[in-house]
Amino acid sequence: MCAKLFATVNAAKKSVELECPKPGAAWQVGNSAADVRRTGPGLYSVMHNGRSHNVLVQKEDMENGTVRMRIGGGTYTVAMEDERSRLVQLLGLDKVKGAVLKELKAPMPGLVLKVLVKEGDTVKKNDPLLILEAMKMENVIKCTADAVVKKVHAQERSAVEKGQLLLSFEH
Repeated sequence: MCAKLFATVNAAKKSVELECPKPGAAWQVGNSAADVRRTGPGLYSVMHNGRSHNVLVQKEDMENGTVRMRIGGGTYTVAMEDERSRLVQLLGLDKVKGAVLKELKAPMPGLVLKVLVKEGDTVKKNDPLLILEAMKMENVIKCTADAVVKKVHAQERSAVEKGQLLLSFEH
């Protein structure tokens, strides 16, 4: 199975797509492979497009998915995302951090496969609320804040449009 990562360097607007065609294979940027070898604690030698680069990892922030590294004379902060995190960002589901949750609307058109909560349930941030099938993928829609389910508007096995109200909450 092919793995993909998206690297954003120094908060650039465009990210670099990295692909690993199979487990154990070299990561590729476009059609060119990069040979990465660990040479010591936090030290790497990277060969890419016929050029060798020494990389020193200065700080890893696993919670935020960032790595600060020194390559040659430059320092770079690289934000790494996998495909799932990228989808959450593209759907705008990452923009509701710290917000008071009043309602949940469908992030995309799809089919509600299963509603995992009922009216009166107390839910916490990251609790699964429902499963929405869209683009031939099952997406577990999770809660973005602590709340109490006020009303379930979605019905299992029913189609929904983007922006359609699925759940209402109270605090």
